[in-house]
Amino acid sequence: MQDLESLKRKFLRYLAQTSDEPMGLVVERAEGCWIIAKDGRRYLDFISGIAVTNIGHTRPEVVQAIKQQAERYLHTMVYGEFVQDVQVALAEKLVSIVEAAFKRATDGKWRGELQYYPTNSGTEANEGALKLARKWTGRKKFVAFQNSFHGDTLGSLSVTGREIYRKPFEPLLPDVVFLPFGSVEALGQIDEAVAAVICEPIQGEAGIIVPPDEFLPALRKRCDEVGALLILDEVQTGFGRTGKWFAFEHWGIVPDILTVGKALGGGMPLSGFLARREVMRAFAENPPLCHVTTFGGHPVCCASALAALQVMERENLPERAAIVGAKLKDALKQLATRYPLIAEVRGKGLMLGLEFVTKEATQNFVRGCLERGMIVGGTLHTEKVVRIAPPLVITDSEVEWAVEVMDDVLRLC
Repeated sequence: MQDLESLKRKFLRYLAQTSDEPMGLVVERAEGCWIIAKDGRRYLDFISGIAVTNIGHTRPEVVQAIKQQAERYLHTMVYGEFVQDVQVALAEKLVSIVEAAFKRATDGKWRGELQYYPTNSGTEANEGALKLARKWTGRKKFVAFQNSFHGDTLGSLSVTGREIYRKPFEPLLPDVVFLPFGSVEALGQIDEAVAAVICEPIQGEAGIIVPPDEFLPALRKRCDEVGALLILDEVQTGFGRTGKWFAFEHWGIVPDILTVGKALGGGMPLSGFLARREVMRAFAENPPLCHVTTFGGHPVCCASALAALQVMERENLPERAAIVGAKLKDALKQLATRYPLIAEVRGKGLMLGLEFVTKEATQNFVRGCLERGMIVGGTLHTEKVVRIAPPLVITDSEVEWAVEVMDDVLRLC
């Protein structure tokens, strides 16, 4: 116990803190859907490191791929200069998966060739997408949505529609208009001066907000009418999380630029954005090298991601997320009928939100689950919503145990 307390003190002393109340779980190892603390306690991970570990923790195929690549080479040159076989293999696999999703979403009508630009984090992917939209269109204005979240760097923050994030860092990028998420009527404000509209198909940090079914098709139509690019931020919703490979498939539309991250790397830091070849060409001319990255597409991360995508395909994890998510959502709705503290259950697949009636009930629920060995997460600065996003490989028995834990906690809240 002394060693644990010493480690916690060093954590607080040497690492910059993001809040005054970190969870403070001291990690020893992680496997499957479980995190094991140094004191021996096991915790069911019902949040997946914020939708990262879709294939579970330390998946053997991923660990082996990392080891094999680390023995061959690590960093050799900035992205785009050397031909690295593992990077090419990942790009080929990812593009094939996304192009197949585009064709499913459009009943086979979509045509084109996508290319992938690798980055390190979700906010970097969105930064690149915004720059690409400006470069391709020659326009300066952006449209985003109220309560959205696209990242913490200045460009991504500029199109994040929450004052609590934006206010401390203003002034940010000019010429950004925020519209109400889900309002078809408001889309008329998108005009010919707009370079791009950036949108989460399902708003995550806002509290798992699913738009009306007519919204995204209307948004796609309006962007086409005025020549604005549509950027869909699927950093959180992608790779099976919502019961489809990508959330846009639920609404039968495709973006001009797709940003991805989180689950892509299989637990390693990797993200990126995809667009048609002719759009991506804007970064290669007038001038060339106008958007570069040192570590984007790091070979070890690419090896991890390639193995993760292969697992997702082989085990058909998007379909599993749809099936397990439907069962879990039904179980949560049953709990809601018994406990008035729950105001609403919403979401798709295994991206679910529990909205509580009070901030105190939310905090008590999160704390109670942790005390009983289950990790759930509140959404940042959305004080009444708990995010539920377990690994897509979670078993039926683990889900049943999780529901029992939540039932016990709610009884005492």
